[in-house]
Amino acid sequence: MRKTVMTTCLLSALFGTSPGLSQPLEASGGPVAESSEALPTLSPAMKKQIGQKIWQNECGGRIAGLTSWNAGEEFPSLGIGHFIWYPKNFNGPFEESFHKLILFAQERGATPPAVALNRNCPWASKASFEADLNGPELKALRTWLAHTVALQTDFIMQRSRAALEKMKDQADGADKQRIEANYNKVATTTNGVYALIDYVNFKGEGTNPKERYKGQGWGLMQVLLDMKDVPPGQPAAREFAAAAKRMLDRRIANSPPDRGESRWRAGWHNRCDGYARPL
Repeated sequence: MRKTVMTTCLLSALFGTSPGLSQPLEASGGPVAESSEALPTLSPAMKKQIGQKIWQNECGGRIAGLTSWNAGEEFPSLGIGHFIWYPKNFNGPFEESFHKLILFAQERGATPPAVALNRNCPWASKASFEADLNGPELKALRTWLAHTVALQTDFIMQRSRAALEKMKDQADGADKQRIEANYNKVATTTNGVYALIDYVNFKGEGTNPKERYKGQGWGLMQVLLDMKDVPPGQPAAREFAAAAKRMLDRRIANSPPDRGESRWRAGWHNRCDGYARPL
């Protein structure tokens, strides 16, 4: 019974009204949510705001950034969430998400361009990808991605909704309770809601055993477990931001030197600092 109540409170805080509140949480663009269903959804205004913010974080809100291949990486990153798409015969440590986005889109009646239907990225290298940036396939892909921001935001939100139970399934005892309690604390503000949605897309749930350096992860589960004991609301959002930076600093310290991950520290910290500021 207690587990059901806590989970209901969490979903209400994240996607609808919080127990004891007569109105949904408010954001600058309107209420966070407008649903009383079992799995309520963000209001259109809030969903749009979060989708645009994720797009801004990942690629500066630029259409050109919707098809990117970062230096030092073995795969392209696509869409507002920079969803990973592995070339054939490459099996990396990070969760591949672009193919899942395409399946999600098809299930909802969308028609991705033909190139996106390939299970694996058809470009085998950064050089071949960038040589074809202005070719018809990547142009079609950018156009489709630019016109499906709301769909991509729904995909990211679905992953966030599923994250809590996945994290709890991997935890035990006090850790399970700590994950749920801290998630619930963070979810009581609009910027906390954004943080929980964005960080899962940014660095994953933390449940994939392949996403580890020296046996230590950096996903949402690790951030929630690292949080200090603070009250809900803005203190929790600020502590979430601080814990996220600590986990990312640990990732950089543990990462293989040839990846040069320290070059991303400033940008990663800047993104996390946004979690501590009201939307």
